[in-house]
Amino acid sequence: MFAGIREDIKSVFNRDPAARNTFEVLTTYPGLHAIWWHRLSHRLWRANWTWLARFISTFSRWVTGIEIHPGAKIGRRCFIDHGMGVVIGETAEIGDDCTLYHGVTLGGTSWTAGKRHPTLGNGVVIGAGAKVLGPLHVGENARIGSNAVVVKDVPAGATVIGIPGRVVARADITLSDERKHMAKKFGFDAYAVSADSPDPVANAIGRMLDHIQMLDNKVAELCHGVNELGGNVCSKVPTVDIKEEDFLQAEQRAAEARAKDIAAFDPEI
Repeated sequence: MFAGIREDIKSVFNRDPAARNTFEVLTTYPGLHAIWWHRLSHRLWRANWTWLARFISTFSRWVTGIEIHPGAKIGRRCFIDHGMGVVIGETAEIGDDCTLYHGVTLGGTSWTAGKRHPTLGNGVVIGAGAKVLGPLHVGENARIGSNAVVVKDVPAGATVIGIPGRVVARADITLSDERKHMAKKFGFDAYAVSADSPDPVANAIGRMLDHIQMLDNKVAELCHGVNELGGNVCSKVPTVDIKEEDFLQAEQRAAEARAKDIAAFDPEI
């Protein structure tokens, strides 16, 4: 038991930079207290002392603001940060090293007995206010954004946002080698220019990189043909160093232009 408590406290230091010392974590973190009370109530629940288990669970809710049904299964090093308003249903299952923030609900969508609450794999992080509903499965190391409402299975390593929740990033989707090469060539970060990105700007950049790659290939073929005829027209394509300052200046000019348009429309503004 004490080894588990030490492990829980250590996990807090790994995930909460506000934690200062062991005594503070031990005495002032309601998320830890709720987990420890749950371990006791869960043992009683499994021993068929259901009323006492529910009473301890209710007492824990009064003290911590976190409601965990004694039938829920929670793995090692689970960390509930802040915790107020967290609700974890009877048939919910939480893997090791998961992190839940305040307002999270692992709830059901049916009154039918049986498995009706979510199962979380190891390393899942659920943001504040998110609702994960139904007997679905959230894969290992998945991320669920704040206030998302998830009603379908989530792949391992995926990031889900929105209502209803939709996958906006997947661990198994990587940037093509061609786009990586072109992004590096033109001097900007290739992050988020994958083919399935939900960001329209990132999609536009991705298509632009594909088009540039095609033009480069055509130019290389033309250069090769000219050189075979005795010419010498193939020189190295110059790189373009795109800096963050360029985007900031462009954004500032756009803001100034919008301000002028507004002023022209209504001089009193």
